[in-house]
Amino acid sequence: MEPLSASVDDDFGVERSTIGTSLLSLEDPIMEEGEESASTSSGEPSAFAPESIPPRPFREPASSKYSPLPWQGHFDGEHDILIQSTGEVFHVYVAGSQGPVVVCLHGGGYSGLSFALVAGKMKERVRVVAIDMRGHGQSRSNNDHDLSAETLSSDVLNVLKTMYGENPPAFILIGHSMGGAIAVRVAAERVLPTLAGIVVVDVVEGTAMASLIHMQKILSSRQMHFQSPEQAIMWTVKGGGALRNIDSARISVPSTLKFDEQRQCYVWRTPLQDSEAYWRGWYEGLSDVFLSCPVAKLLLLAGTDRLDRSLTIGQMQGKFQMIVVRHSGHAIQEDEPEEFANVVLNFIARNRIGTYGLEIPGVRRPIQLRSSN
Repeated sequence: MEPLSASVDDDFGVERSTIGTSLLSLEDPIMEEGEESASTSSGEPSAFAPESIPPRPFREPASSKYSPLPWQGHFDGEHDILIQSTGEVFHVYVAGSQGPVVVCLHGGGYSGLSFALVAGKMKERVRVVAIDMRGHGQSRSNNDHDLSAETLSSDVLNVLKTMYGENPPAFILIGHSMGGAIAVRVAAERVLPTLAGIVVVDVVEGTAMASLIHMQKILSSRQMHFQSPEQAIMWTVKGGGALRNIDSARISVPSTLKFDEQRQCYVWRTPLQDSEAYWRGWYEGLSDVFLSCPVAKLLLLAGTDRLDRSLTIGQMQGKFQMIVVRHSGHAIQEDEPEEFANVVLNFIARNRIGTYGLEIPGVRRPIQLRSSN
């Protein structure tokens, strides 16, 4: 706070000068010519000498508080995966060197960096692969606007086949929101012979379908233009955005932006409002398909009121594990990365998922997972 410098009027209408000058005139003795003003008559420094005034506490500038952070240190590397049959390139972030592979699929409008903090907390025990889906992040496809469930599921299968060939390790699919719907569709195809588990994050068919009629209104209320990535990060955590964890937002939000040369500002990389034709296909029938997946299943929610009838019955029958993180927003993996990582690692341990399959005590080689058609 800057010191007062303009003159002010007291309660009686008498003009007086700055507060600092008033204090000096009241407390300091009148100085003789040649006497130093910074000392008292005893030779001690005056309380009002510049060197006696304590420095102001440091306040981080707002632009610094919301500046982008690097993903390095959380993920170990990044790769561009070329799909030979189509010429499309999918960007992936990887972490870890041992254990089963946790494949992370982000929600609509997010990117693979949505799982950065989680990857850093899990990579000592598992391998993490986070994919920038078609039309998101740094992936480049022949048609970024085709976000149909069939196309996105095919993309995931193509990336995993290209990365791991004919002898893949055990996979655990994790999908958030739209990515959760795609993870379920991939699992339901039963073409991943080593698929060992699936984790769906905060998406339920009943709630999703009911909210579709409001989605365009929600999307139209978003701020669409930003002068800088810092402004977008600030809006995401303080304005109408969906994130509560500023550290995660500083890593993930910049990857969801692109610079518009015509408007000379930053805009969202993915125009979600243009994908309305595919929304119903993501979520319709999702609960029954999820329950039919022949692998270990975990549903991770931010609120218990999101269960629909099919999932309520399935949960009572013990067909899947459900955990609620009550103090989180929609993006649980970003808001509560430590709790999220612990839940996933416990799920893997509970279901005895090893590097190449189910690890049973007393059996030297893991049981290979083969999904039947």
